[in-house]
Amino acid sequence: MTVIKANCRDKFTAADFQFICAALQKSTNDEKFLESLFADTDSRDLLLDDERLLHALLERPDYLNVSPHLYFYVLTRHTLRRAGLDDRELTDYVASMLFEFSRSESFKFTSRNHPEPLEHFFEMYSTLEETDTHTAFMVRAYMGNRSLFLSGIFPEHLAARTTRRGAPDISFYESMGSSSFRTASHHRLARQYHLDMVFDRLAEDFVTARKALNDLSDRMLTIDNRGASGAEAVLRRIEENQG
Repeated sequence: MTVIKANCRDKFTAADFQFICAALQKSTNDEKFLESLFADTDSRDLLLDDERLLHALLERPDYLNVSPHLYFYVLTRHTLRRAGLDDRELTDYVASMLFEFSRSESFKFTSRNHPEPLEHFFEMYSTLEETDTHTAFMVRAYMGNRSLFLSGIFPEHLAARTTRRGAPDISFYESMGSSSFRTASHHRLARQYHLDMVFDRLAEDFVTARKALNDLSDRMLTIDNRGASGAEAVLRRIEENQG
């Protein structure tokens, strides 16, 4: 398990730029102008906020040839902004988390000291008192990320488990996620990875972020026609289109 960083915007591809140009340019002469804007970080961020780009990603999902980093960043950015979370670093982190957790191999915690996957929160808690400081930080960050991913992307699944099996409800994940991010935000490694402010914001506004991701999940539910849903389906579709 590696540290998830707020770096979606650093991983855009040439195909991403072509898609952005196609979505935003009004004439063939606009491409060079857009290219110059994209080379500047502040101007690039303004381009990514354009509603036309969001609509282009949502209207033809079957034909997307963009990276999952662009897809998750743009949808997450617009969704969080509507919820009042107007923070690009926060968006970048949450989008990176969605990408990582959409891959099945990322959904169990492993580390150099715990090569056997840990699947349940109680297993992760049990490691905190006996592990090194780096692994403890990773565990806390993972518990926060997993709580946000599950409660944000799969709220109906969690609700069904609560009804059928008496499993923890949404409030459990809200409490777990907020407290995990809060503890992680105070760790020296959070400052080293420039995540202390992101974790602090997620701890403070976990419920708002969770509800925003519920809306984002609804936008992605119809992407796949083979039983997958949400972020997993989007990632599968994008990977297929990239070939």
